[in-house]
Amino acid sequence: MSDSESVSSATTEPMPPANAPGSPPRAPGSAPALPQPALEIAAGYAFTGPALDLGALLWDGTCLPDAQIRIPLPMLNRHGLVAGATGTGKTKTLQLIAEQLSAQGVPVFLADVKGDVSGISAPGQTGRAGEAHDRVAARAAEVHQKWTATGFPAEFYALGGLGHGIPVRATITSFGPLLLSKVLQLNPTQEQSLGLVFHYADQKGLELVDLKDLRAVVAFLTSDEGKPELKNIGGLSTATAGVILRSLTAFEAQGMADFFGEPEFDTAELLRTASDGRGIVSVLELPAVQDRPQLFSTFLMWLLADLFHDLPEVGDADKPKLVFFFDEAHLLFKDASKAFLDAITQTVRLIRSKGVGVFFVTQTPRDVPADVLAQLGNRVQHALRAFTPDDQKALRATVQTFPNSAYDLEELLTGLGTGEAVVTVLSEKGAPTPVAATRLRAPESLMGPVDAAVLDQAVRSSQLYDRYAQAVDRESAYEKLTAAQTSGGAGGSGGAKGPDEMRPKEPSRSSRPEASRESGESREDPSLVQQVVGSGMFKSLARSLGTQIGREITRSVFGTARRRR
Repeated sequence: MSDSESVSSATTEPMPPANAPGSPPRAPGSAPALPQPALEIAAGYAFTGPALDLGALLWDGTCLPDAQIRIPLPMLNRHGLVAGATGTGKTKTLQLIAEQLSAQGVPVFLADVKGDVSGISAPGQTGRAGEAHDRVAARAAEVHQKWTATGFPAEFYALGGLGHGIPVRATITSFGPLLLSKVLQLNPTQEQSLGLVFHYADQKGLELVDLKDLRAVVAFLTSDEGKPELKNIGGLSTATAGVILRSLTAFEAQGMADFFGEPEFDTAELLRTASDGRGIVSVLELPAVQDRPQLFSTFLMWLLADLFHDLPEVGDADKPKLVFFFDEAHLLFKDASKAFLDAITQTVRLIRSKGVGVFFVTQTPRDVPADVLAQLGNRVQHALRAFTPDDQKALRATVQTFPNSAYDLEELLTGLGTGEAVVTVLSEKGAPTPVAATRLRAPESLMGPVDAAVLDQAVRSSQLYDRYAQAVDRESAYEKLTAAQTSGGAGGSGGAKGPDEMRPKEPSRSSRPEASRESGESREDPSLVQQVVGSGMFKSLARSLGTQIGREITRSVFGTARRRR
């Protein structure tokens, strides 16, 4: 399918409801008229602008393909929730939405926890004569979908290079104390103490690039030479420092050191489009780290917070700059401190105006804090189970989060089949649409993983691979403190740069991927300067050697080290 066909299929206006005012009379033998409640629901989804097609309305157990359920494209930055029990089709729903976003030129970020989303890069499987398989063909016919096997442009990433993907790393400095405390499972007192360590490092120009840098600074501040350094900003107790050091050591022993370091991943890479205008789907492959859920869920939050820091305000745009799917969202909120929850709430609330839509993916709405849930304007709720008293309580709580409905939602949510969901979204005017039981369309890409050899080939042939593949270990806090102690220095600031000697934090916008595309510059045969500026090492240095103001802004986004200015 061509790009124009792909976009057309995603933006085609729905057929008018049967026997709606102004519609022609039905021919003898045609489908019956829609019942009045279904007519009212269908009218709530008859948008005039570009929209994503989710599927066809279900009413009284019958699929009504003339009543198409859709999401307006400009409303995707009002965030959303995709929820449902295991095995109800949440992953396929993400794939369906991601495909249509890509077709309309919107980049997408997906976290692939189980390893089955990589198929979005390959056309869906077909039978004889290139036609859809029987089950897909049946679903397409039910919902009046013109199904064509289509692959979409994709990049594959892996945390620290563990697994199939371009390595994604973060420096300790940019990761920040709040997110790191979540990963290390520190209590609030220990979290505040870690924030003090980051504050000191910021003040003294000690770059925390990797875990050994942080260990070195903590060890120095608890030493006889370092204790006076904290007199003016509070103390760091030996006991608390010992807990932090032990946590860092255990964290490293679990193989976590690979996730931190340079070149640091530039989140602007997530905002790219392909040469044909389709949005690139960035897939973070997580099967290799799925047994470390707190780590990958917190890393996802770092990516989102880094985007929040870098992107300019755009207000309400015709389409999002990026849609970010936050899988296994309940892991992010579990046992989170109040400061951490406040940071998430603030980021989700404000990132909308920067053109980024965030969809949380989890089992029930109860997994998401109320302050965050209140900001999620688009809802796709798959089936829920009600086998236990706790399940029944969760079911009742879920029903209460929906607008008033013509359905018996408690009965409906337990009776939905795979690939069916209850939907309510924000209309083009920003008002909630009627609740609609929906039989969802089938994804046009491969519903399953691509072959590992194909995935590895895609990774190594990416223009980003050479930029991030090789880790770099430059001089940072560990080396500076070691050198100062070796030379008999009493403090850690003697060999460190002062604030006035720092370079700007960020490279110019022209060095970032989306800027060169917008200006029409060719990526072929770059000059020597372009090669240096575009290199991962240069970007990582520019990001980590930030100004004092730049680092304080980052801290304010993450919450803990916020300071008055």
